[in-house]
Amino acid sequence: MRIVLFEPEIAGNVGAVMRLGACLGAPVDLIEPMGFEWDDRRVRRTAMDYIDHVEVTRFASWGAWSTGRKGRRILFTTRGLASPYDFAFAPDDNLVFGKESAGVSAHVALSVDERLRIPIRREVRSLNLATSVTLALGEALRQTQGLPE
Repeated sequence: MRIVLFEPEIAGNVGAVMRLGACLGAPVDLIEPMGFEWDDRRVRRTAMDYIDHVEVTRFASWGAWSTGRKGRRILFTTRGLASPYDFAFAPDDNLVFGKESAGVSAHVALSVDERLRIPIRREVRSLNLATSVTLALGEALRQTQGLPE
């Protein structure tokens, strides 16, 4: 199971996702461009010393990330129809999340295997990126018996 962040814009969200990846044993792939400088102290401040316990790989583009990628590409989007709670995850799935302000570009949305939507109340637009990743990864690891002991 991998976490894939497409062009993330907020360093604090990336740091929180890196900490989540460290705690649950999920590598994090970052697809550039990002909306902040990678050496930004805010990433390390949020991830703290957990940053040393997570595998992080940066890619110059969606195409660079996609080349030779194994496993399904599962996009979490407000435009998805299926719920992750009704979906059958596999251990080698790639959980893809778009940038905070705009999600993913059309070519990325068309290249995924599945589009899922985390159910929320109609009165609100979306969850925070790090919160979405937490809910999705937790459910995917629960289903695949991948949660740490």
